[in-house]
Amino acid sequence: MKIGYFADGPWAHRAFDKIIADDSIEIQFLTVRYDKRDAELLRRAEENHIPVELSENINGEEFVQRMRRYDVDLFVSMSFNQIFKTEMINLPPYKTINCHAGKLPFYRGRNILNWALINDEKEFGITVHYLDEGIDTGDIILQKTYPITDKDDYSTLLQRAYTGCADVLYQAIKMIQKNDVRRIRQSDIDPVGLYCGMRRAGDEIIDWNQSSREIFNFIRALCTPGPQAASWIYGKKICINRAEMIEGAPVYKNTTGQIVGKTENGFVVKTGDTTLKITEYTYAGKIKIGDRLVSHE
Repeated sequence: MKIGYFADGPWAHRAFDKIIADDSIEIQFLTVRYDKRDAELLRRAEENHIPVELSENINGEEFVQRMRRYDVDLFVSMSFNQIFKTEMINLPPYKTINCHAGKLPFYRGRNILNWALINDEKEFGITVHYLDEGIDTGDIILQKTYPITDKDDYSTLLQRAYTGCADVLYQAIKMIQKNDVRRIRQSDIDPVGLYCGMRRAGDEIIDWNQSSREIFNFIRALCTPGPQAASWIYGKKICINRAEMIEGAPVYKNTTGQIVGKTENGFVVKTGDTTLKITEYTYAGKIKIGDRLVSHE
C-alpha cells in the first residue's frame, strides 16, 4: 500500500516509525505543517529518502496536480492543520483518513485531552475516521478508549495518546490494506455529538467560585506542558501546576479564593464548596493565610 502522510508532532513521529517498519506499506511523500515545520519528521524523511511536499494551501490546483503524480492508494492525516476539501479527500482510491485523539462523535475539534479532564471524564478515546468536509465528522474506521483516573493529568494523557494514536492509526491502515473495514456512521452513535473549541490565552484563569472538584480538574487539565492554571495575589500572577483533593473536607460558606491553611509544600484555598490543596505552583512572593486568590490583576 502506498500512502501520502500529512503529519506533525510526537504522535506523528511514533506512527511514522510503525509505518516505515512495515515492508508492505510505503510512504510515497511527507507533508508537514507549512507554518511550523516539524524538524524531526523532516529528518526522518531525509533519512528514509522520502520526498517532502509543502504547500500553504493543499487544496490549490497546483498542489492537487503534484499529488496526482504520486498515484498513492491512501492519504493519512495525523495532527495536520489544514482542512482537506472534497477533491483532495477523494484523490486516492482508498480516500483520506485522519487520527483524532477524541472519542467521536463526542470531543470533535481542538484541545480534546484538556477538555476531557475539565469535564471530569473517566476515559478518553482515539479514533481513526474517514475525512469528509466537516470537522471530525466522517465515518469511523477504528476507535479505542483509555481510562482516566485522579492520578492523571494533561501530561500523562498526552504521553498515552502519543503511543495510542500511533497504534490505532497503524491498525486502521492495516484494516484498509486488508479490505477489512466496517464503516460506522457517527450519527448512528449519536445524532448530535459534541464539538470543543480551541483554548486561547485567558482561558487558563481559575474561577474560585467553582467546586473543589471542578478546580482540581481545571488545574490538572492545564498543567505542563500546557500553560498552567493561573490566578493573582495582590496583583502578582501565580501559576498553579498541581492540586490535590482533600478527603472529607467540609462544605461551608466563606470567601472563595482565600488561603485558609499552609502545608509543607503549598497551601489550602477555599473554593465554592470545600477546600483544595495546592501542591505545586510558581509565585514571586510570600504566601500567607488570609491572602486571597482572584481572577484578575
